[in-house]
Amino acid sequence: MTFQAYLDNIHQKTGKTPDDFFALAKKQKVAGPELTAGRLVAWLKSDFGLGHGHAMAIWAVFKSNGWAGETANTAKLRKAGGKGTGGKGTGVKGK
Repeated sequence: MTFQAYLDNIHQKTGKTPDDFFALAKKQKVAGPELTAGRLVAWLKSDFGLGHGHAMAIWAVFKSNGWAGETANTAKLRKAGGKGTGGKGTGVKGK
């Protein structure tokens, strides 16, 4: 199944696009810079009945649009070995 097919199936099941999910997530204060995949997936499963794979597809859209996780600046810091990366550019302290 292609990525677009996942998104199409989600739309067919819920009537919502990734943009719709983002608007709802903002309204319900689910979205934000501290949003994790686990939190988004749990919300999508409980509120919309999505399975894990479909919820992760929505997470991928959130990440690629900069709606969750790293911002462009934190990504640059991480790649440069900046603060919070253990100085190794891995994004994980002590690694």
